Amino acid sequence: MAADENNEKQVLKEDWPDEEFMKDKQTKELLDDMLSENIDLKLEIQKLREELQETAGNSQIKEDIPEPKMKFTSLENPENESQFLNISCSFQVSSPVPYELQRGEALITFEEEEVAQNVIRMGKHCVHIKDIAVEVMAKAVPLKSGVRFQVHVEVSKVKINVAEIPDELPENQMRDKLELSFCKSRNGGGEVECVEYDKQARSAVVTFVESGVAERILKNKDYPLYINQDCRRVAVSPYVETHLKKFQVFSGISKRTVLLTGMGDLDMMDEETVEDLIGIHFQREKNGGGEVDTIKCSLHQPYVAYFQE
Repeated sequence: MAADENNEKQVLKEDWPDEEFMKDKQTKELLDDMLSENIDLKLEIQKLREELQETAGNSQIKEDIPEPKMKFTSLENPENESQFLNISCSFQVSSPVPYELQRGEALITFEEEEVAQNVIRMGKHCVHIKDIAVEVMAKAVPLKSGVRFQVHVEVSKVKINVAEIPDELPENQMRDKLELSFCKSRNGGGEVECVEYDKQARSAVVTFVESGVAERILKNKDYPLYINQDCRRVAVSPYVETHLKKFQVFSGISKRTVLLTGMGDLDMMDEETVEDLIGIHFQREKNGGGEVDTIKCSLHQPYVAYFQE
C-alpha cells in the first residue's frame, strides 16, 4: 500500500513539469494575442485621428460679420496679372528720434507752437522754485536724425510655404512627393504648378494653378506628406513677400517742445515738485507762456525722451 502511494507521488512529480510548460505556453499565446490586438487598436486610433482632422479642416464655422459701408476711392492699372493673385498692403514707418535729457535739464511741451517759439525767443527765464530764483535758458531741442520708409507686404493666394520636410529622399524624388501629396483633393489640395524645394533648409514653396487651394490648405497648420506609404506631417504657412521702399533719413525740430537748462543746483529737490512749479511759471502769459501739455525734469539721473514724427 505504501509502495503504491509512493509510486503515485512519483508520477505526479513527473507530470508537473509538463503542466507548467502548458501553462507558460498558454500565457505566452494570450500575451501575443493581447499585443496584436493592442497594435490593431493603435492603428485604428491613428486612422480615426486623421479622419477627424481631415473633417475638421473641411468644416467651416459661419459667423455673422457686420457689413461695413464701402466707398470707391481710386482706380489703378495693374502692372501684371500676378497682382490679382495677391493680397497686398503698404504702410509707412518712422523711427522715433531719441534725445538724452541730462541732469539739470527739463523738457516742456506746449499745446501751441507759437507759445513754444515765443519762450525760445525770450531765451532767459527766471523761475521761482520754492524760495530759490533759478535762471533757466530756453532752447530748441537738438534732435538727431531719424529714418522713414514704406513697407509693402504681399500675401500670395496661390503659393504656400512648407517647412519641416523630412530629409529622407533625394532632391528630385522629394520634389515629386511634395507635388503628388499637395495634388490630393481629399486633403484640400489641388493642381500644382511648380514646387521650389530647398533640401538644405528642409522647406519648399508650392505654387498652385488655381487660387483658393492655398486658402483651403492653410486652414490647418500642417498637411499630410506621403512618403513610401508612410504619412508625415509638414508645417504649412502663408507665402509672404515684404519690400522696403522710399527709405529716407530726415532731421527735424520739435516746434512745441522746449529744452530748459540751468537747473543743476536743484539735485536735492523732488522732481515732481519742480515740474509743477515750472508748469505754473510757464502757464502764465506774463511770463511769455501758455497752456502746457507735458513736463519732464531730470534732476537726479539722465533720461531718454523719444520724439515721433
